[in-house]
Amino acid sequence: MNWDIALFQAINGLVGRSEWWDWLMFQLGHPKFLLMPGLLAIGYWAWVQKVEAAIGGPVLYATLGTGDFLGAQIKHLVERARPCRELSGVHELAGCGGTFSFPSNHALNTAAAAAFLQVLYPATGWISWPLVVVIGFSRVYVGGHYVTDVLGGWAIGGLLGAGAALLLLRWPKFRAAHPVKPAPPAQTVTA
Repeated sequence: MNWDIALFQAINGLVGRSEWWDWLMFQLGHPKFLLMPGLLAIGYWAWVQKVEAAIGGPVLYATLGTGDFLGAQIKHLVERARPCRELSGVHELAGCGGTFSFPSNHALNTAAAAAFLQVLYPATGWISWPLVVVIGFSRVYVGGHYVTDVLGGWAIGGLLGAGAALLLLRWPKFRAAHPVKPAPPAQTVTA
């Protein structure tokens, strides 16, 4: 048995020990769970930086759509079976899923959003990255993915989200809405 299967079985083996934890891990896989926090964040973004949100919001949406498409294409290239189709004794909280396993699109999209936001607003990382980790953990917990599916999704999504944000920062219209503050001048000490 390799480490990926062993780690999957250890995490998925936690199912059934806490009804509340099982419920939370299941809910983290549904878009509706993140809908209200997402809408509040978008509303705050639009309130604080209208122009920036009007430009960045559609770019983030397109990045997530691209991530979904890219993840689906990679799934069909790799054709890795889901754990529930390969292993016995898998606790399936969310069903087995209709497509292949690698990469986890949940992991890919959450990492893309977190990386996108962190490049634009570095202070968002303390909220977004722990959420990315918990959602990634939930994908293994509910029996839908191996750990390496989640790690691969994080890597692809992180590169995609950071790349989109870096390109956005280079666009003059966005730069005008999001000016870069110059570094303060270095202070010299005279004796």
